[in-house]
Amino acid sequence: MRGCRIPFVDALARIRAGEMAVLALGEGKSECEGELVMAAEKVDAGHVAFMVRWARGIVSVAMTEQRIREMAIPLLPAKGGDPYAEVVGVSVEARYGVTTGISAADRARTIQTLAAETSGPRDLTMPGHVPPLLALTGGVMAKSGRAEAAIDLVSLAGLRPCAALCTILGDDGEAARGQELWAFAHSHKLPLVTVRDIISYRLATEMLVQRAKQAPFPTHVGELRAIVYRNIVDGREHLALIHGEVGDGRPALVRLHSECLTGDVFGSLRCDCGAQLQQAMTAIVKAEAGVIIYLHQEGRGIGLGNKLRAYALQERGLDTVQANLELGFAEDLRDYGIGAQILRDLEVGQVRLLTNNPHKVAELRSYGIDVTRVPLEAEPRPHNIKYLRAKKEKLGHLLSRLEPFDSR
Repeated sequence: MRGCRIPFVDALARIRAGEMAVLALGEGKSECEGELVMAAEKVDAGHVAFMVRWARGIVSVAMTEQRIREMAIPLLPAKGGDPYAEVVGVSVEARYGVTTGISAADRARTIQTLAAETSGPRDLTMPGHVPPLLALTGGVMAKSGRAEAAIDLVSLAGLRPCAALCTILGDDGEAARGQELWAFAHSHKLPLVTVRDIISYRLATEMLVQRAKQAPFPTHVGELRAIVYRNIVDGREHLALIHGEVGDGRPALVRLHSECLTGDVFGSLRCDCGAQLQQAMTAIVKAEAGVIIYLHQEGRGIGLGNKLRAYALQERGLDTVQANLELGFAEDLRDYGIGAQILRDLEVGQVRLLTNNPHKVAELRSYGIDVTRVPLEAEPRPHNIKYLRAKKEKLGHLLSRLEPFDSR
């Protein structure tokens, strides 16, 4: 049977049956690394031997914060004091049923002990040969780390939230990346899943937003109604501005707008965000029913500070895409799953989406939203023409008003 990319629900079924999966970390780019992952409660000596022989990395166990506390496992200081670094516990060993602790059978016994609901601190000794990795509460919706992804994967398969994992190394001893992971999954007939698969599945099957507050919202273009939505995982708040009779499956004109403090508030000429927002507000008020969803994801998801760093790089000649890549980010980190959840909560039927970004349309459709595109173009300016060209040529945005500048 061919491994690699199979439907995500089929990959979950195989994990539920005690099989391994290859977990690709990142956005599917050539530089992403990967892990062998399986449910800790299903591990035996053969699985550990396979990880050691073929993946070659350190066999670890991803555990929830609660479980690490229950087992009284001390946590090690983060490297360099980085608060976002992976949190590792003191290596452990099963107190009973092991000899040296290093054999495949002994490490399997330790992993089983960590996963067993009846185990407690007295069932472990420290230090040992199996390092625990702490997974943040909220899983990949809180942090796209390997521990969080591994815990989500086995939990979604209906098993206990404790996962065995091992970094996949290449023949040169370096972390296998990109195509190497696909080849590894194919040669061992293992399903390959990505962090994006897990996020998409959770957004499609769980409700991660809740209404926090709502109030009338008068604006210079007309009367709107504001609803604040809170992401129950990371606490971020997003805003929906509503005009007309929205809900009960009725169609609506919609703008999904990612926060742009510099453009929306201060009128930066580097982008077209502020102009697009104003055009969208005017169009929404003129429509029979309309919604603006203002998403808290500044700078294509990289944050305000990194956005200003990107500005500095653009002063040196890089375009907006090159600047993001230079800072170590993907071209576009924005996610529209939360927007899709807000549209479902508002019971919007067909979405007439104000956008020039076909990726946004495709992503909403992947969450089951019925979408048609309505163009929304701002007037190009000398300060943002390079930005707009990069969006058209490198991100695939559908822009048709650049010709006067292109002819220079």
